[in-house]
Amino acid sequence: MQIVDAKTKQLIRIAIAEDIGKMDITSEALVGKNLSGRAVIVAKQDGVLAGLSVAKDVFYAVNRRIAFKMLKRDGQRIKKGQRIAVIQGKVKDILAAERSALNFLQRLSGIATLTSEYVLKIKGTKAKILDTRKTTPGLRILEKQAVKTGGGENHRMGLFGMFLIKENHIKAAGGIATAMRKVKSKRRTEKIEVEVRNLRELEEAIEAKPDWIMLDNMSIERMKEAVRMIRSAGPRIKIEASGNVHLDNVRKIALTGVDYISVGALTHSAPAMDLSLILIQP
Repeated sequence: MQIVDAKTKQLIRIAIAEDIGKMDITSEALVGKNLSGRAVIVAKQDGVLAGLSVAKDVFYAVNRRIAFKMLKRDGQRIKKGQRIAVIQGKVKDILAAERSALNFLQRLSGIATLTSEYVLKIKGTKAKILDTRKTTPGLRILEKQAVKTGGGENHRMGLFGMFLIKENHIKAAGGIATAMRKVKSKRRTEKIEVEVRNLRELEEAIEAKPDWIMLDNMSIERMKEAVRMIRSAGPRIKIEASGNVHLDNVRKIALTGVDYISVGALTHSAPAMDLSLILIQP
């Protein structure tokens, strides 16, 4: 189940404020102040559900007296036409919360659904699917939770999570060996990962003994050779493949023997899941 913390509740308040503004002028004109009713959230496509607790808290933020009953749970695979939740309360309040609640639920369920597709593609291999920092500003925690709900794993939450020496860091430091030496002098317990683009850089990285090595935008054949080189040097080093990963090639990448495959598309390109709220009473 999605965890709704103080930061998420703040995001919910922002979402409601930007949508309602001074008031919902349409409902103000058409819906009686004390009119009560019931609505359902319905799936309009198959997918994996994520973000139900967030959606529930949107309704509660509009009016704590709204009753929100979950019919499904996060991580559950749902079918087109299935009901996900029932909401009961004042109709004006339900309509005021509708769009913000669905925005969260559709976005997070879309991420969970896409993640589950990648996870299914590599089933039977030892590789795991990772997310990246390519997230919607302000929504990183929720989006990374959605990745886990879909069966993926989280890489670092932010720049503070682990050392990741990438191309620009290497240029700024003057090379992989220098970058690794400087990072090792600063770390406490954090893991160190270094990105390499070719076998020459890989040899330098292996010599520096990082915890992880990221193989960036390598061909399948080059990746196989890189995995062989790293495994020969020592089984302790974790291997991550990154760059130009999509559903058509992710299994081939997994079969090279890498430990992890990072996929930016999980959070920057996942299509929103199609969901609707339908008023069924009155």
